[in-house]
Amino acid sequence: MKFILYNIRYGTGKYLNQPLKHIRGYLSKSTDHIDKIGNFLEKYDPDIVGLVEVDLGSYRTRRKNQATFLGEKLGHYDIYEHKYLSDSKFMKIPVLRRQGNAFLSGVKIEDKKFHYFNNGVKKLVIELETSEFSIFLIHLALGAKARLKQIVELYEVIDSCEKPFIVAGDFNLFWGQEEISLFLRALNLKNANMQALPTYPSWKPRKTLDFILYSEGIRVNDFQVLHEKLSDHLPLMIDFDIL
Repeated sequence: MKFILYNIRYGTGKYLNQPLKHIRGYLSKSTDHIDKIGNFLEKYDPDIVGLVEVDLGSYRTRRKNQATFLGEKLGHYDIYEHKYLSDSKFMKIPVLRRQGNAFLSGVKIEDKKFHYFNNGVKKLVIELETSEFSIFLIHLALGAKARLKQIVELYEVIDSCEKPFIVAGDFNLFWGQEEISLFLRALNLKNANMQALPTYPSWKPRKTLDFILYSEGIRVNDFQVLHEKLSDHLPLMIDFDIL
């Protein structure tokens, strides 16, 4: 089975090599660029895709939900949710209230849950359950203190999982994998990226911010950081089996 993790930065990758690239890219329209991301995903034909930083229908996409668009392109189910709780101040800002994360799945989904951290700005955890395994998608806080609290909360969410599972997302570990060393040991998780290959920024990767972690009962046959510069992050891909 093949899984791709990709922080697509709302499909606004076209300003990556221009001045003020982060701000201009974040606010730019993405209707054309999202097609390129869809073509990239089609090329690798993944069974499941985890997408971080998805536009769910703002002016950037001319009100098009990127998760639904990409799901239809792949022939997959789309499962998405907003990043912020409904009473968050960020939900009052038009472009921010359309920001979320998503799964695209060609595998039948038995259950889905949306968890929210108590700490940090980026609070959403999406949990999917299939007949054989569960998978969690996260986007952790930029601030180290909030991120540490979120990791503790994430452990509490995952600890009761009864099936083999994958935890994937943009962890924002600016201080390195040491930030999650206790988390890995507590849940007996392995990091698919054994060589700590950098994933950010895509044009000159220096930091490993994106992770695919997996539990006992899962065998990873292949891991790759794919050098597609369609976002400020590089996509990750694993081929895996359930034992």
